[in-house]
Parts: sequence; structure tokens; C-alpha cells
Amino acid sequence: MKEDAIQLLKELLEIPSVNSKDREAAVAEHLDRYFSQHGIQSFIQPVDNNRSNVFAYVEGREPSVTELWNGHLDTVPYGELEKWRTPPQKAVLKDGKLYARGASDMKSGLSAMVYALTHLEEKPAHNILFVGTCDEEKNGLGAQKALTENRTGKYEFLLIGEPTGMKLGVAQKGCLWLQIRMKGRTSHGAYPQEGINAIHCMYDLTRELIAYVESFGSPLLGGSTAQIDLIQGGVAPNMTADICEAVLDIRMVPGLTAEMVLKKGEELLEVLQEKKPGLQAEWKILNDRRAFEIAFEDPDVSRLRGLLQKKGYEGSNIGINFFTDASVLAKDRPEQKVLLFGPGDPALAHQPNECVEIEKYLDAIEILTAFAEGKK
Repeated sequence: MKEDAIQLLKELLEIPSVNSKDREAAVAEHLDRYFSQHGIQSFIQPVDNNRSNVFAYVEGREPSVTELWNGHLDTVPYGELEKWRTPPQKAVLKDGKLYARGASDMKSGLSAMVYALTHLEEKPAHNILFVGTCDEEKNGLGAQKALTENRTGKYEFLLIGEPTGMKLGVAQKGCLWLQIRMKGRTSHGAYPQEGINAIHCMYDLTRELIAYVESFGSPLLGGSTAQIDLIQGGVAPNMTADICEAVLDIRMVPGLTAEMVLKKGEELLEVLQEKKPGLQAEWKILNDRRAFEIAFEDPDVSRLRGLLQKKGYEGSNIGINFFTDASVLAKDRPEQKVLLFGPGDPALAHQPNECVEIEKYLDAIEILTAFAEGKK
């Protein structure tokens, strides 16, 4: 198992799949062939000229229950090559670790899932539908395609192989990129009272909106956050600014939704408009990813925790601050049970010298195999 499993991961790491640069479909095609070679039904779902998803289906002993297993096929760019000690496009085994871009995020989790499903000793407890999605690192086009064509169907549990360091990712933040365009009224700079300064109004509104967002917190995820990452406005130093546009990056814990943020924003705008008659604002959502949380003692979580502990891991819970394809796949399922679990180290994601510990990768395969087969 060891040599074959490592070989599969090496092959995946050496297929370039940098988002918006390489042909991500090549990874999907490789996995499609791998599933077929092991007698598992699979198919390719084209997304665009360079991207595809890959699906595989394993029938379970209890055919009325389906689990969805997901991993993404793409990686982020290599970054500054001089900071890498090994070629990022080459899988290099060194000191018990495998180095390459995607080793932690998340081709090790992807490979562990695929290897486990193709080497089961018995039928899984439930039906398992595996979907490898493209474009996770940017726009989630793969997950959106799977959703719009209803390729996932009904499922009771969603397992995602993102890097968790062999811990249980039971909570993840959502993300809202909110564009606000404020329209005021210009005037001569010497007579500001005759105008409506859109920059000042943007400051007043976003200050209160950020305070509202930051009032929501979670024991595992900490507080919700919001910051202005893009802003522009004004015409000249001696003219009251009549236009201001800003984009907020808002990271939401479970319990805070995009709908709640927009409602609060509208309330704050109404207060401003009472003080500044004629002030207008336009809202545009550039990205909306829902937050998720699963109960610590959910039966599936407890079973996976037990399997981890049998292998000598703590089985501790962690929260994930980054968003995943769960926020697309389960977009219209706010009560969906979602769990993240993978051998990669989240601290190494998107970093130079990204790697995964071989021991953790092999342990993850054993644990996922036992989990699929319904063992405790």
C-alpha cells in the first residue's frame, strides 16, 4: 500500500494545475483513468476549455444513504521560486516529507480519498459519491457546475479533504465580498456644507458595519472580521467627493449570514440618509460563501474521532478560517453536515516549500478506508 499510495500522490503533484494557468482537466482525466483501472464507475464533467470535474461512485451496503466526498484539483501559483528549496512542480521526497505545490493544499487529501475508495476491502457502509472539483482556489466554477447540473443529488454528509493536520475541521468561516458605491453631491471645497461627501459617508457607514460584523464570534473560529481592501473616490483636492466605492472582505462565523450583513447595511444607510438627504448607495455582492458548523458529538464526527485516536492522534476539533467548496456545494442547504479532514498542514497552504508528512498521508488513507467501511 505504501509505495502505491505514494506513487499516486507523486503523479498528482507532477500534473501542473495552477489555477488560471495550467490545464486542470489533466488531473480530472488522470483520476478518471485511475478509478476505471480499479473497477469503479467514474466520469468527466467538462467545465470550460481547461477545466473539468471528475466524479466516481461506490455503492454501499445501505443504498438509501449517500455521502459526498470532495477534493479540489487546482493549486495556487508557485510564488517566488527563489524561496523554494526544491522545484515546486516536482514531487521531492525528503526527510519523511513530500515537497511540491499542492502537497498540503490539497492533493494529499485528494489522493488519500481516491486511494482509500479504490482499495476498500469491503463495500462501504453507505453509497459514496466522490467529486473532484476544479477552480476551487478562485471562483468555485467546478462546484457551481456540479450544483447547477444537479450531479450531486441528495446526500446526508459532506466530507472535504482540505488540510486540517489530521484534526477534525468542524467549523469554517463564510466569506462575503461586498462592494458599496456611495453617491453624494459635489460642491466647492470651500463650501462643503453645500455638498454631500461620499467618502465621509462611506467611512461612517463602514465603521458601524464593521463593528456589527465583529460582534459575532465562535469558540473555535474566533471573531468575524471585516476590512476595507479596495477603495477609491473623489475628483480633486478642492471638490467635495460625490462618489466613493469600496469593497469589504467580510469573514463570517456560523450565525452571521450575508443577508444579515446587508440588512444591517440598509439600516445604517437609512440613518445616514436622514442626516444627508439625497445620499444614495448601491450594493453588489462579489462573492458569497456560507459558514458551516457540525456538532462535536455528531455520530460521523465521533466515529472519525475514534478512528483517529486508535492511530494515536488526539482527534481534536479545529475551525477553518478559509472558505471551501462546501460553501458552493451546500449553498442552499444551511443545515448540511460538513466535515473537513486531511493530512495536509493548513499553515503550509499557499507557502513556499509546501509539503506533507508521508506518515500522516498514509495514516489518513487507513482512517478514510475504515471510515468508509463503517468501522469504529
